[in-house]
Amino acid sequence: MLYKEKALALHKNNIVIDAHLDLGGIIFDKKRKGESRIIEANYLDCFRKGGFDFIVAAVYVESIFIPEMALHVALDQVNDIIEEIEACSDNLMLIKSSDDMDIALKDGKIGIIISMEGADPILNDLDLLTIFYRLGVRGLGLTWSRRNYVADGSYFGDPEEGARGGLTPFGIQVIKKAEEIGMFLDASHLNDEGFDDLFKHTKKPFIASHSNARDLNHIRRNLNNDQIKAITERNGVIGLNAYKSIVSQHKDQQNIGRICDHIEHIILESSDSNIGFGFDLCNLLFSAGTGVDVLDNHGESLKITEELFKRGHSEETLTKIIGGNFYRFFKSVLAKHSDNVEHLRRQSL
Repeated sequence: MLYKEKALALHKNNIVIDAHLDLGGIIFDKKRKGESRIIEANYLDCFRKGGFDFIVAAVYVESIFIPEMALHVALDQVNDIIEEIEACSDNLMLIKSSDDMDIALKDGKIGIIISMEGADPILNDLDLLTIFYRLGVRGLGLTWSRRNYVADGSYFGDPEEGARGGLTPFGIQVIKKAEEIGMFLDASHLNDEGFDDLFKHTKKPFIASHSNARDLNHIRRNLNNDQIKAITERNGVIGLNAYKSIVSQHKDQQNIGRICDHIEHIILESSDSNIGFGFDLCNLLFSAGTGVDVLDNHGESLKITEELFKRGHSEETLTKIIGGNFYRFFKSVLAKHSDNVEHLRRQSL
Protein backbone atom coordinates (compact mmCIF):
# COMPACT_ATOMS: atom_id res chain seq x y z
CA MET A 1 0.00 0.00 0.00
CA LEU A 2 2.90 2.32 0.75
CA TYR A 3 4.13 2.28 -2.84
CA LYS A 4 0.62 2.85 -4.19
CA GLU A 5 0.16 5.86 -1.93
CA LYS A 6 3.56 7.24 -2.93
CA ALA A 7 2.69 6.91 -6.62
CA LEU A 8 -0.66 8.65 -6.12
CA ALA A 9 0.97 11.52 -4.22
CA LEU A 10 3.71 11.91 -6.83
CA HIS A 11 1.19 12.18 -9.68
CA LYS A 12 -0.97 14.57 -7.69
CA ASN A 13 1.83 16.96 -6.77
CA ASN A 14 3.95 16.97 -9.93
CA ILE A 15 3.53 17.54 -13.66
CA VAL A 16 2.37 14.46 -15.60
CA ILE A 17 2.49 14.28 -19.42
CA ASP A 18 1.55 11.77 -22.12
CA ALA A 19 3.48 12.64 -25.28
CA HIS A 20 1.32 10.60 -27.66
CA LEU A 21 -2.39 9.86 -27.88
CA ASP A 22 -4.18 9.45 -31.23
CA LEU A 23 -6.94 11.84 -30.25
CA GLY A 24 -7.29 13.26 -33.76
CA GLY A 25 -8.10 9.91 -35.32
CA ILE A 26 -10.26 8.77 -32.41
CA ILE A 27 -12.38 11.93 -32.35
CA PHE A 28 -12.67 11.95 -36.16
CA ASP A 29 -13.97 8.38 -36.16
CA LYS A 30 -16.39 8.74 -33.25
CA LYS A 31 -17.72 12.13 -34.34
CA ARG A 32 -18.72 10.70 -37.70
CA LYS A 33 -20.62 7.97 -35.87
CA GLY A 34 -22.73 10.64 -34.16
CA GLU A 35 -20.86 10.95 -30.87
CA SER A 36 -19.97 14.28 -29.27
CA ARG A 37 -17.93 15.59 -26.32
CA ILE A 38 -15.68 12.59 -26.86
CA ILE A 39 -12.75 13.65 -24.67
CA GLU A 40 -15.10 14.44 -21.82
CA ALA A 41 -16.96 11.13 -22.14
CA ASN A 42 -14.00 8.81 -22.72
CA TYR A 43 -10.87 10.38 -21.27
CA LEU A 44 -11.33 13.25 -18.84
CA ASP A 45 -11.92 11.23 -15.67
CA CYS A 46 -8.93 9.00 -16.41
CA PHE A 47 -6.73 12.00 -17.21
CA ARG A 48 -7.65 13.43 -13.81
CA LYS A 49 -7.17 10.10 -12.03
CA GLY A 50 -3.64 9.85 -13.44
CA GLY A 51 -2.91 13.47 -12.60
CA PHE A 52 -2.21 14.41 -16.22
CA ASP A 53 -1.47 18.05 -16.96
CA PHE A 54 -0.62 17.83 -20.68
CA ILE A 55 -1.57 15.45 -23.49
CA VAL A 56 -0.05 15.48 -26.97
CA ALA A 57 -2.96 14.87 -29.35
CA ALA A 58 -1.80 13.24 -32.57
CA VAL A 59 -3.44 13.79 -35.94
CA TYR A 60 -3.36 10.31 -37.47
CA VAL A 61 -4.62 9.62 -41.01
CA GLU A 62 -5.48 6.01 -41.87
CA SER A 63 -3.86 4.44 -44.92
CA ILE A 64 -7.21 4.23 -46.73
CA PHE A 65 -7.17 8.04 -47.01
CA ILE A 66 -3.58 8.23 -48.34
CA PRO A 67 -2.72 10.17 -50.40
CA GLU A 68 -5.79 11.76 -51.99
CA MET A 69 -7.73 12.56 -48.81
CA ALA A 70 -4.82 13.02 -46.39
CA LEU A 71 -4.97 16.81 -46.26
CA HIS A 72 -8.77 16.87 -46.03
CA VAL A 73 -8.88 14.35 -43.17
CA ALA A 74 -6.01 16.00 -41.26
CA LEU A 75 -7.69 19.40 -41.40
CA ASP A 76 -10.92 17.82 -40.18
CA GLN A 77 -9.04 16.24 -37.28
CA VAL A 78 -7.34 19.49 -36.25
CA ASN A 79 -10.74 21.19 -36.29
CA ASP A 80 -12.31 18.28 -34.38
CA ILE A 81 -9.67 18.49 -31.63
CA ILE A 82 -10.13 22.25 -31.26
CA GLU A 83 -13.92 21.90 -31.13
CA GLU A 84 -13.59 19.23 -28.44
CA ILE A 85 -11.35 21.51 -26.38
CA GLU A 86 -13.81 24.39 -26.75
CA ALA A 87 -16.69 22.12 -25.72
CA CYS A 88 -14.83 21.25 -22.52
CA SER A 89 -13.10 24.58 -21.93
CA ASP A 90 -13.53 24.41 -18.15
CA ASN A 91 -11.14 21.46 -18.14
CA LEU A 92 -9.11 21.65 -21.38
CA MET A 93 -6.93 24.23 -23.11
CA LEU A 94 -5.18 24.30 -26.49
CA ILE A 95 -1.43 24.83 -26.06
CA LYS A 96 0.30 26.92 -28.74
CA SER A 97 3.14 28.46 -26.73
CA SER A 98 5.23 28.07 -23.61
CA ASP A 99 3.12 30.86 -22.09
CA ASP A 100 0.01 28.74 -22.62
CA MET A 101 1.60 25.94 -20.61
CA ASP A 102 1.98 28.30 -17.66
CA ILE A 103 -1.62 29.46 -17.97
CA ALA A 104 -2.97 25.89 -18.12
CA LEU A 105 -1.08 24.91 -14.96
CA LYS A 106 -2.23 28.06 -13.16
CA ASP A 107 -5.87 27.51 -14.13
CA GLY A 108 -5.85 23.76 -13.42
CA LYS A 109 -6.68 22.85 -17.01
CA ILE A 110 -5.29 19.95 -19.01
CA GLY A 111 -3.23 21.34 -21.87
CA ILE A 112 -3.62 19.75 -25.30
CA ILE A 113 -0.65 20.01 -27.69
CA ILE A 114 -1.49 19.05 -31.29
CA SER A 115 1.04 17.02 -33.27
CA MET A 116 0.93 15.31 -36.67
CA GLU A 117 1.74 11.60 -36.81
CA GLY A 118 3.23 11.51 -40.28
CA ALA A 119 3.78 14.30 -42.79
CA ASP A 120 1.41 12.72 -45.33
CA PRO A 121 -1.12 15.63 -45.15
CA ILE A 122 1.37 18.21 -46.43
CA LEU A 123 2.04 16.04 -49.51
CA ASN A 124 4.95 17.82 -51.25
CA ASP A 125 3.86 21.38 -50.44
CA LEU A 126 6.14 23.04 -47.89
CA ASP A 127 3.74 25.95 -47.36
CA LEU A 128 1.19 23.56 -45.86
CA LEU A 129 3.52 23.05 -42.90
CA THR A 130 3.21 26.74 -42.01
CA ILE A 131 -0.55 26.57 -42.49
CA PHE A 132 -0.83 23.73 -39.99
CA TYR A 133 1.35 25.72 -37.60
CA ARG A 134 -1.02 28.68 -37.91
CA LEU A 135 -3.90 26.35 -37.04
CA GLY A 136 -2.16 25.35 -33.80
CA VAL A 137 -0.17 22.24 -34.72
CA ARG A 138 3.13 22.28 -32.85
CA GLY A 139 4.67 18.83 -33.45
CA LEU A 140 5.58 16.84 -36.55
CA GLY A 141 6.18 13.12 -36.73
CA LEU A 142 7.78 12.65 -40.14
CA THR A 143 6.21 9.29 -40.94
CA TRP A 144 3.81 6.68 -39.79
CA SER A 145 4.95 3.15 -40.75
CA ARG A 146 4.71 3.80 -44.48
CA ARG A 147 6.48 5.85 -47.15
CA ASN A 148 5.52 9.45 -47.92
CA TYR A 149 7.09 12.45 -49.67
CA VAL A 150 9.34 13.06 -46.64
CA ALA A 151 10.78 9.66 -45.70
CA ASP A 152 10.30 5.92 -45.27
CA GLY A 153 8.60 4.56 -42.19
CA SER A 154 9.62 1.67 -39.97
CA TYR A 155 7.48 -1.42 -40.52
CA PHE A 156 6.15 -3.46 -37.62
CA GLY A 157 7.26 -6.72 -39.24
CA ASP A 158 9.58 -7.73 -42.07
CA PRO A 159 7.62 -7.39 -45.33
CA GLU A 160 9.24 -8.03 -48.68
CA GLU A 161 10.53 -4.67 -49.83
CA GLY A 162 13.04 -2.94 -52.06
CA ALA A 163 15.83 -0.65 -50.95
CA ARG A 164 14.90 1.52 -47.98
CA GLY A 165 15.50 5.25 -48.11
CA GLY A 166 16.19 7.94 -45.56
CA LEU A 167 14.90 11.50 -45.80
CA THR A 168 14.12 12.71 -49.30
CA PRO A 169 15.35 16.10 -50.54
CA PHE A 170 11.87 17.40 -49.72
CA GLY A 171 12.18 15.78 -46.30
CA ILE A 172 15.33 17.77 -45.59
CA GLN A 173 13.44 20.94 -46.49
CA VAL A 174 10.60 19.93 -44.17
CA ILE A 175 12.72 19.36 -41.08
CA LYS A 176 14.62 22.61 -41.62
CA LYS A 177 11.34 24.48 -42.06
CA ALA A 178 9.88 22.86 -38.96
CA GLU A 179 12.83 23.97 -36.85
CA GLU A 180 12.61 27.46 -38.34
CA ILE A 181 8.93 27.98 -37.51
CA GLY A 182 9.17 26.40 -34.05
CA MET A 183 7.60 23.01 -34.64
CA PHE A 184 9.17 20.13 -32.71
CA LEU A 185 10.18 16.95 -34.56
CA ASP A 186 9.28 13.39 -33.63
CA ALA A 187 11.32 10.36 -34.75
CA SER A 188 8.83 7.63 -33.80
CA HIS A 189 7.85 5.45 -36.81
CA LEU A 190 10.88 6.69 -38.77
CA ASN A 191 13.18 3.97 -40.13
CA ASP A 192 16.86 3.74 -39.17
CA GLU A 193 18.09 5.48 -42.29
CA GLY A 194 15.69 8.34 -41.75
CA PHE A 195 16.64 8.63 -38.09
CA ASP A 196 20.30 9.05 -39.05
CA ASP A 197 19.36 11.77 -41.53
CA LEU A 198 17.16 13.53 -38.97
CA PHE A 199 20.04 13.67 -36.50
CA LYS A 200 22.47 14.83 -39.20
CA HIS A 201 20.34 17.61 -40.64
CA THR A 202 18.81 19.12 -37.48
CA LYS A 203 20.24 21.24 -34.71
CA LYS A 204 17.53 21.35 -32.06
CA PRO A 205 16.38 18.66 -29.61
CA PHE A 206 13.85 16.18 -30.97
CA ILE A 207 11.82 13.36 -29.46
CA ALA A 208 10.65 9.82 -30.11
CA SER A 209 7.18 10.30 -28.65
CA HIS A 210 6.13 6.65 -28.45
CA SER A 211 8.97 4.16 -28.93
CA ASN A 212 10.58 1.53 -26.73
CA ALA A 213 13.98 -0.21 -26.56
CA ARG A 214 14.86 -2.53 -29.45
CA ASP A 215 17.19 -4.56 -27.23
CA LEU A 216 14.15 -5.71 -25.25
CA ASN A 217 11.79 -6.14 -28.20
CA HIS A 218 13.63 -6.49 -31.49
CA ILE A 219 11.28 -4.77 -33.91
CA ARG A 220 12.13 -1.83 -36.15
CA ARG A 221 9.53 0.36 -34.46
CA ASN A 222 11.70 0.44 -31.36
CA LEU A 223 14.93 2.37 -30.87
CA ASN A 224 18.37 0.81 -30.92
CA ASN A 225 20.94 1.88 -28.36
CA ASP A 226 22.71 4.28 -30.72
CA GLN A 227 19.41 6.06 -31.38
CA ILE A 228 18.68 6.26 -27.65
CA LYS A 229 22.10 7.84 -27.15
CA ALA A 230 21.55 10.25 -30.08
CA ILE A 231 18.28 11.56 -28.61
CA THR A 232 20.04 11.95 -25.27
CA GLU A 233 22.97 13.78 -26.86
CA ARG A 234 20.49 16.23 -28.40
CA ASN A 235 18.72 16.63 -25.01
CA GLY A 236 15.51 15.11 -26.36
CA VAL A 237 13.08 12.70 -24.70
CA ILE A 238 11.79 9.19 -25.45
CA GLY A 239 8.14 8.43 -24.69
CA LEU A 240 7.50 4.96 -23.29
CA ASN A 241 4.91 3.09 -25.41
CA ALA A 242 2.26 0.86 -23.78
CA TYR A 243 0.97 -0.84 -26.94
CA LYS A 244 1.32 -4.57 -26.27
CA SER A 245 3.19 -5.63 -29.41
CA ILE A 246 5.66 -2.75 -28.98
CA VAL A 247 6.26 -3.70 -25.34
CA SER A 248 6.92 -7.34 -26.27
CA GLN A 249 6.21 -9.96 -28.91
CA HIS A 250 5.62 -12.48 -26.10
CA LYS A 251 2.17 -12.35 -24.52
CA ASP A 252 3.49 -13.31 -21.10
CA GLN A 253 5.69 -10.18 -21.16
CA GLN A 254 3.01 -7.71 -22.24
CA ASN A 255 2.69 -6.24 -18.77
CA ILE A 256 3.65 -3.42 -16.41
CA GLY A 257 6.88 -5.14 -15.44
CA ARG A 258 8.11 -5.24 -19.04
CA ILE A 259 7.24 -1.56 -19.51
CA CYS A 260 9.43 -0.81 -16.51
CA ASP A 261 12.19 -2.97 -18.01
CA HIS A 262 12.14 -0.70 -21.08
CA ILE A 263 12.34 2.38 -18.87
CA GLU A 264 15.29 0.98 -16.96
CA HIS A 265 17.09 0.00 -20.16
CA ILE A 266 16.70 3.50 -21.59
CA ILE A 267 17.94 5.02 -18.32
CA LEU A 268 20.93 2.68 -18.44
CA GLU A 269 21.75 3.70 -22.03
CA SER A 270 21.12 7.40 -21.47
CA SER A 271 19.95 8.90 -18.18
CA ASP A 272 16.81 9.47 -16.16
CA SER A 273 16.48 12.88 -17.86
CA ASN A 274 15.55 11.49 -21.28
CA ILE A 275 12.59 9.17 -20.67
CA GLY A 276 8.90 9.90 -20.19
CA PHE A 277 5.42 8.64 -21.01
CA GLY A 278 4.16 8.34 -24.61
CA PHE A 279 1.62 5.59 -24.12
CA ASP A 280 -0.05 5.48 -27.56
CA LEU A 281 -3.20 4.01 -25.98
CA CYS A 282 -5.17 2.56 -28.89
CA ASN A 283 -8.07 0.71 -27.26
CA LEU A 284 -10.48 3.35 -28.57
CA LEU A 285 -8.76 3.91 -31.91
CA PHE A 286 -11.18 3.24 -34.77
CA SER A 287 -13.15 0.78 -32.65
CA ALA A 288 -10.07 -1.37 -32.15
CA GLY A 289 -11.66 -2.77 -29.04
CA THR A 290 -10.02 -3.39 -25.70
CA GLY A 291 -6.97 -5.49 -25.12
CA VAL A 292 -4.33 -3.96 -27.42
CA ASP A 293 -2.72 -1.87 -24.65
CA VAL A 294 -1.00 -2.90 -21.43
CA LEU A 295 -2.79 0.00 -19.72
CA ASP A 296 -6.58 0.19 -19.99
CA ASN A 297 -6.54 3.96 -19.45
CA HIS A 298 -4.41 6.86 -18.25
CA GLY A 299 -5.34 6.28 -14.64
CA GLU A 300 -3.42 3.02 -14.73
CA SER A 301 -0.18 4.94 -15.32
CA LEU A 302 0.00 5.00 -11.53
CA LYS A 303 0.85 1.29 -11.66
CA ILE A 304 4.05 2.03 -13.59
CA THR A 305 5.13 4.59 -11.00
CA GLU A 306 4.24 2.19 -8.20
CA GLU A 307 6.35 -0.57 -9.75
CA LEU A 308 9.31 1.77 -10.26
CA PHE A 309 9.09 2.80 -6.62
CA LYS A 310 9.17 -0.90 -5.68
CA ARG A 311 12.32 -1.31 -7.80
CA GLY A 312 14.06 1.35 -5.76
CA HIS A 313 13.91 4.36 -8.06
CA SER A 314 13.96 7.71 -6.29
CA GLU A 315 11.21 10.28 -6.15
CA GLU A 316 13.49 12.67 -8.03
CA THR A 317 13.90 10.20 -10.91
CA LEU A 318 10.20 9.38 -11.07
CA THR A 319 9.22 13.05 -11.05
CA LYS A 320 11.28 13.39 -14.23
CA ILE A 321 9.80 10.27 -15.85
CA ILE A 322 6.11 11.00 -15.23
CA GLY A 323 6.34 14.44 -16.80
CA GLY A 324 9.29 16.54 -15.76
CA ASN A 325 11.44 15.58 -18.73
CA PHE A 326 8.78 16.26 -21.34
CA TYR A 327 7.81 19.48 -19.55
CA ARG A 328 11.42 20.68 -19.83
CA PHE A 329 11.43 19.74 -23.52
CA PHE A 330 8.15 21.44 -24.44
CA LYS A 331 8.97 24.58 -22.46
CA SER A 332 12.26 24.83 -24.35
CA VAL A 333 10.96 24.20 -27.88
CA LEU A 334 7.60 25.97 -27.83
CA ALA A 335 8.04 29.67 -28.47
CA LYS A 336 6.55 32.34 -26.27
CA HIS A 337 3.29 33.80 -27.57
CA SER A 338 4.93 37.09 -28.58
CA ASP A 339 7.60 35.20 -30.53
CA ASN A 340 4.93 33.18 -32.36
CA VAL A 341 3.15 36.35 -33.45
CA GLU A 342 6.35 38.01 -34.62
CA HIS A 343 7.53 34.95 -36.53
CA LEU A 344 4.23 34.51 -38.37
CA ARG A 345 4.28 38.20 -39.23
CA ARG A 346 7.67 37.73 -40.86
CA GLN A 347 6.40 34.68 -42.75
CA SER A 348 3.69 36.90 -44.27
CA LEU A 349 6.09 39.57 -45.52
